[in-house]
Amino acid sequence: MTDLTTLGIAAIRDGVRDGQFKAREVAEAFNAKVAGADALNAFLVKTPEHALAAADAADAARAAGETLKPLAGVPIGMKDLFATKGVATTAASKILEGFLPPYESTVSQNLWNAGAGMLGKLNLDQFAMGSSNETSAFGNVISPWRRPNDTAALAPGGSSGGSSTAVSAGLAPGATGTDTGGSIRQPAAFTGISGIKPTYGRCSRWGTIAFASSLDQAGPMARDVRDCAIMLEAMAGFDAKDATSLKLDVPNWEAALSTDLKGKRVGVPKEYRVDGMPAEIEALWQQGIDWMRDAGAEIVEVSLPHTKYALPAYYIIAPAEASSNLARYDGVRYGLRDLPEGAGLQDMYAATRAAGFGDEVKRRILIGTYVLSAGFYDAYYTQAQKVRTLIARDFERAFEQCDVLLTPTAPSAAFALGEKQADPLAMYLNDVFTVPASLAGLPAMSVPGGLDKDGLPLGLQIIGKPLDEQGVLNAGLAIEQRAGFTARPQAWW
Repeated sequence: MTDLTTLGIAAIRDGVRDGQFKAREVAEAFNAKVAGADALNAFLVKTPEHALAAADAADAARAAGETLKPLAGVPIGMKDLFATKGVATTAASKILEGFLPPYESTVSQNLWNAGAGMLGKLNLDQFAMGSSNETSAFGNVISPWRRPNDTAALAPGGSSGGSSTAVSAGLAPGATGTDTGGSIRQPAAFTGISGIKPTYGRCSRWGTIAFASSLDQAGPMARDVRDCAIMLEAMAGFDAKDATSLKLDVPNWEAALSTDLKGKRVGVPKEYRVDGMPAEIEALWQQGIDWMRDAGAEIVEVSLPHTKYALPAYYIIAPAEASSNLARYDGVRYGLRDLPEGAGLQDMYAATRAAGFGDEVKRRILIGTYVLSAGFYDAYYTQAQKVRTLIARDFERAFEQCDVLLTPTAPSAAFALGEKQADPLAMYLNDVFTVPASLAGLPAMSVPGGLDKDGLPLGLQIIGKPLDEQGVLNAGLAIEQRAGFTARPQAWW
């Protein structure tokens, strides 16, 4: 019999529906695989009982002749940024250690309503701040990939590193991620899977621990484009509890998938050809252009002149919003409380935050507080918001000439853990290709396009017009079909 953990979301859904196997068999197989993969440190909490309960419900519904829910029988991993009722939710930070939410996030509830089960809560960079999953208070996530004849542990990308590792290693057929500046797309590229950040507002942020509220957006990470489409349909939808939620019907993205790009124009932004770009990334990008042309698309060069300002603008806006959002963690209501003997209220605040927040979180809070302070607000924050408007305008003008944009996802393949930790600026540069779309709130996706000279995955990014997730998914599927990417990491864990 086929190893059920090699199957993706669509194959599991269809197999359960058609009676090829029981949902409980699927849940048991994935639970066992999760239990045996502690070396990867992808899961902070394991919830095998949740996965089994959802599976039993799916099997009972089928036995009773009922119509199965869209994700019946599909177990998934949940990034530990989504509040899960009664299940520890920490954002990978000591300051929330032991927090058991009395409520469920909208995204996770939507997935449970669709029949999915939860295998566990996935590790991440603390409060989603990082590009390598090295800032978690509960240890690094290890990529399942290795360089040949090299045992150095590689970064799975960040912040959704637990999600990317779980899917790539076959511990889950799909997982939730969040993307603030590239935290779905970059880890997907590093681990050879697919991941899509939908248009800002497509997925509710309610019950998702906030990093930067005007940028954060939930999305799916899965083995292929079709699985991402299926999962996104379940996650998305209007939520009255989120003031930024879009009051729109959720399209049937899976049913409308197509690899025929005849009549479509694919834009290639000239500003993304950055100095020092590895030849392999340049070659993959050209290969992607050729694939788009083969799918029937016309290739046009476009200009995004303010691209070079995107990264500095992002690292002003995101820390500023983080500084405001993280002020709620004070030791008073929930989570960690450090109360030195004889301490007053201010002493408790200081001690709790000093003990609870990691170095990268503290760095971003300090940057954010500085740029929001009197005398610097207009010089930094206001200017960054003006740049953000210009970047969004660049995209609007580019989309007058094309339907989607094609770029690399990341400037390199996965690097070794510890390789860039001492240089925050080098780490921030990992987001150079993903940040612009985040600032503009656009849908964007990474799909695996090939391997580098060391046999590590490289990703291609498709950026679409607002609300055109279908165009992004279709272009991604066209690349996926032509790339024929089937590489998987060899189990060493």
